[in-house]
Amino acid sequence: MRMYDLISKKKQGAPLSETEIREMIAGYTEGSIPDYQMSAMAMAIYFQGMNREETAWLTHAMAHSGDTVDLSMFGTLTADKHSTGGVGDKTTLIVAPIVAACGLKVAKMSGRGLGHTGGTVDKLESIEGYRSSLSQAEFFRQVEEVGLAVIGQTGNLTPADKKLYALRDVTATVDSIPLIVSSIMSKKLAAGSQTIVLDVKAGSGAFMRDSESAGVLAREMVAIGKACGRKMAAFVTNMDVPLGNNIGNALEVVEAIGVLRGTVGGELRSLCLHLAATMISLGLSLDFEDALAKATACLEGGRAFEKFTQWIQAQGGRVDWVLNPSLFPTASSVYGVKANRAGYIGQMHTEQIGLCAGMLGAGRIRKEDPVDFAAGIVLEKKTGDWVEIGDVLAYLHTNQSGILPEAEKCFLAAIQIQDEKPEALPLIYERID
Repeated sequence: MRMYDLISKKKQGAPLSETEIREMIAGYTEGSIPDYQMSAMAMAIYFQGMNREETAWLTHAMAHSGDTVDLSMFGTLTADKHSTGGVGDKTTLIVAPIVAACGLKVAKMSGRGLGHTGGTVDKLESIEGYRSSLSQAEFFRQVEEVGLAVIGQTGNLTPADKKLYALRDVTATVDSIPLIVSSIMSKKLAAGSQTIVLDVKAGSGAFMRDSESAGVLAREMVAIGKACGRKMAAFVTNMDVPLGNNIGNALEVVEAIGVLRGTVGGELRSLCLHLAATMISLGLSLDFEDALAKATACLEGGRAFEKFTQWIQAQGGRVDWVLNPSLFPTASSVYGVKANRAGYIGQMHTEQIGLCAGMLGAGRIRKEDPVDFAAGIVLEKKTGDWVEIGDVLAYLHTNQSGILPEAEKCFLAAIQIQDEKPEALPLIYERID
């Protein structure tokens, strides 16, 4: 097999065979296929696409390019969720303990934040003492005993995806449906769970800017997961508005604790219950309405919060912080951004708001950048709310007071205040089974 011939074949729009894809990924992973040739292939795929069989073969080859996690000891009870990334998205912190308290096993690997999106591992590490790295024996033992463990991505999991993603990032080939699908689903398949529920974001704070494109991506991922023997479902959800009110690591943990303790509701609670109920429905073979009732009872009865506490304690986190969130470190400067005109909050440029939180210290531009766990934004007004001149739109939290004038300007540029009340958009655009 010559990589030149495969590039030429795909450039002309012809499908690649399973053997060709498998050998291509193996060669690229071990280094016999250079970056410049894989760049050309990525661009050919970007323009010519891949059929569903090709995408499934590519996903499978990438999933098995390195280590895989064997969760067979837990039978069919393993469940995982994945979000395509957004602003204020702390759903794992709420969904995982609900699902585990209802009897499933959540053995999850999560990532760190980059750019305008937050990362689950960063949020968990804002709890002092939380260990995001466990040995394999510790990881499996905790899943067995607690029903839940969340760690950072470690070891040699999907090395082909790591190499290819870095290449796509610098060759303008990130936004290709087959390449997005294979990147996300290869990691999910390698992580071993039998039930996978996807939260595909759509809007100004998401990679997919409209619900139609997000639906196409969601359908492809569900189809590929099913072809690989997994129980699959996906939601296309609204990211034209940040999820919840708190943006930033410790601030989001505190809000998640509020949902688990019954003091925070709204769209964050609603979405988490839908995601959890879908995982429970698929994993335990229940009707969705029965699974939703089970998840709701678990949340309202306090069992989900008990499971959250047990999970954090098992991974070394400060349980006293969980029980008393006022113990979380707070920023030295908290500044209220005020409305400069009266009207309704219209469009919120969610990506810009996420970048503003990063400017305050909550995010990173490069993977090696540190984050300030106390930094972030607490929204007081969101799309559809009426504001008067001087009303506080949001509080900016930072330990870098010198950045506040620039951050205020950044936040105000992301908020549109208008005379007409905007049309309400749904939280969930569609569910794909």
